[in-house]
Amino acid sequence: MGVSNNITAVLNFIAIMASIPIIAAGIWLASKPDNECTHYFRWPVVILGALILLVSLAGFVGAYWNRQGLLALYLLCMAALIALLLILLVFAFIVTRPNGGYSIPGRGYKEYRLDGFSAWLRDHVTNSGSWEKIRTCLADSNVCAKLTQNYITPDQFYAAPISPLQSGCCKPPTACGYNYVNPTLWLNPVNPMGDPDCLLWNNDQSILCYNCNSCKAGLLGNLRKEWRKANVFLIVAVVVLIWVYLIACSAFKNAQTEDLFRRYKQGWT
Repeated sequence: MGVSNNITAVLNFIAIMASIPIIAAGIWLASKPDNECTHYFRWPVVILGALILLVSLAGFVGAYWNRQGLLALYLLCMAALIALLLILLVFAFIVTRPNGGYSIPGRGYKEYRLDGFSAWLRDHVTNSGSWEKIRTCLADSNVCAKLTQNYITPDQFYAAPISPLQSGCCKPPTACGYNYVNPTLWLNPVNPMGDPDCLLWNNDQSILCYNCNSCKAGLLGNLRKEWRKANVFLIVAVVVLIWVYLIACSAFKNAQTEDLFRRYKQGWT
């Protein structure tokens, strides 16, 4: 194995290591209740990380055993995967734009409005066809049931840093003036016209505020919060992979030159 192939093998080992945090970030995202219910956001990161792992393994094998055809295929596939990763980062940037969250005096949580999110994201998540499936999935999850297990008194609940999804879906908007009984049971609104969602609130645990615009905005707020964390891993990974790819391209050209020189030398002996 030539020097250039040695370098390529080491670089692919680094690429294999870079794929692991991508897969881990994808699994973490997929495990979140909002991503479980928005299926098209759930697995792309995991799938992309797994493909990078497989392609890097192919590149390592090609370099170690000097399979030039396999190395060429590796470079082609890795270029496509890096492009897809960059597209995913652009998508993540759109998701993580400033959100519709606003602070409520005396509350540890924020409430959310749909107009704080990109039109593309709103249309793809909250249109009637998509939302009906998402709403049913959220109602079947334990995202709101957790609140009744963790908070008992009003003071405990009002001070709680609950998630955007819980804020939007599990309680009525603060402007309605509902009286607290427990985190998912509220009675006698003081201002039932304070927000369009006031009339949509229902104490039925399968309904709550899952039909509310605040719930849709809370879901988008959760996606934003989670993708911002995942972005850190994706940005580091794409920088490492681009660096690895550029050096691997140079090493591949050098390996071809070395092979050509060796054949030329053998022809003269």
